[in-house]
Amino acid sequence: MRGSAARRGRPSFDARYAFGPVASTTTTTRTTARAVARTAVALLTTGAVLASAGCLGGSDDASHPGGPRAGKRPAAKPSILWNTRPDSIASLGDSITRGFDACSVLADCPEVSWSTGTEVNSLARRLLPAASRSTARSWNYAKTGAVMADLSGQIRSAIPRKPELVTILIGANDACRSSVDAMTPTARFRADFSAALRTLRQELPKTQVYVASVPDLKRLWSEGRKNVLGKQIWKLGICPSMLKDSDATDPASVERRRRVADRVEAYNGALKSVCDLDALCRYDGAVHDYRFSTDELSKWDWFHPSKQGQQRLAAMAYRRITAQ
Repeated sequence: MRGSAARRGRPSFDARYAFGPVASTTTTTRTTARAVARTAVALLTTGAVLASAGCLGGSDDASHPGGPRAGKRPAAKPSILWNTRPDSIASLGDSITRGFDACSVLADCPEVSWSTGTEVNSLARRLLPAASRSTARSWNYAKTGAVMADLSGQIRSAIPRKPELVTILIGANDACRSSVDAMTPTARFRADFSAALRTLRQELPKTQVYVASVPDLKRLWSEGRKNVLGKQIWKLGICPSMLKDSDATDPASVERRRRVADRVEAYNGALKSVCDLDALCRYDGAVHDYRFSTDELSKWDWFHPSKQGQQRLAAMAYRRITAQ
């Protein structure tokens, strides 16, 4: 017995009458059925496409892969380009940048400074065009004896010049104290450096910064102690935390030097980590890593760089600043 359409699992409506009256012939009925099927498929396909494009609303849940938030991406930030040829330089730091003991005993000699000197192949002479050099586009604000806490003041002095590049080499005096216990704590060192950079950025957001690492004071001890006269001069009080009793090899002396060396490495870690947060700051570990010789040390104190040492510092800075 033939059952009804509903019992056979077919649609309960008659497709012949779904879109209005049609002819009663068998051919016409089949043609209409095929047209209805094609229309249904087209409607389903169109709906799927619109839904996938988000035109029919969809989920507003950001975690939903088809939701409108899932496809949104933040606009790309423009990259900040480093200028390898700045046309003005301000140098900040301590006695190394002042050229102390490079020309005569117990005296600054900024003319041979690695950063802005005029009598050596300094960074300024390498970077600045002759026209800029002749119109005094470089300035030295470093101070002999300066520690990291003094850097913000030097920056404030340099700000009115609006230099395109600031060079910083400071930190040796924070480690060269009367004793290891008197060395600047690393946390304080980091905080003072961070504050100094904030001071700069408040007024000069586009100025580039080159930060040289603190020199290896233990290497200085191992090289300078080879000179008998140098060891006698050190007894006058040059960097006692590292250099006093330079020939002593007892456990206490070895431990003292190790602690100073470790503190210098911690300072350099702080310089790098703070500098890395600033898109226009470049840290250079080459100064600490450089294996300098006695020829690159002052013949008056066997501690500060000689003219040759100053030029070596300039060469290292130039490579880092001009790197693409």
